[in-house]
Amino acid sequence: MNFLKKHKFNILFLALILILFFTPIGFQVKVLMNRYIHFSPTEIPQEKRVTLANYNWRLKNDDGNNIEFNQFRDQVIVVNFWATWCPPCVAEMPSFQDLYEDYNSEVVFLFVANDKAKKVHTFMREHGFSFPNYYETSITPPELVSNSLPTTFILNKKGDIVMKKKGAYNWNSEYIREQLNQLIQE
Repeated sequence: MNFLKKHKFNILFLALILILFFTPIGFQVKVLMNRYIHFSPTEIPQEKRVTLANYNWRLKNDDGNNIEFNQFRDQVIVVNFWATWCPPCVAEMPSFQDLYEDYNSEVVFLFVANDKAKKVHTFMREHGFSFPNYYETSITPPELVSNSLPTTFILNKKGDIVMKKKGAYNWNSEYIREQLNQLIQE
């Protein structure tokens, strides 16, 4: 009994850590933290931009149909790599949904899921998201490879990577909307 009195704060701290890291409550706390604590992506200066060498990338859409990345050449493209088990990915999805609803007729959105299709479908339905998801069926262009989730790329109509952001962000921000409007006009 004396041991518990002496170490009650340590035991409570350990219990809190275990809850945060190993329960669904912890996952939701991480999502909320990522939603409110993030850094803004910056536009890559013209002289430092990387251009896609080729558009040879095959994806499969939610319906199981193959999609050739080549068909999106000469368009503004947002590519987001994500997963349902990734708290920063989940944190930014509501902002992507809002952006997608407003720009899907002018911008190509490719949400490339790093998950099984069934799990993604369940996640999308439970959260009320309607943006399309894709799954890789060929090697990702080297310019779009990242070892982090989420990672988002914005490409202009010439295939230049104008923005690259690792980690969560509020993609429905005025800053991103201004950037997309400018890219659409180019």
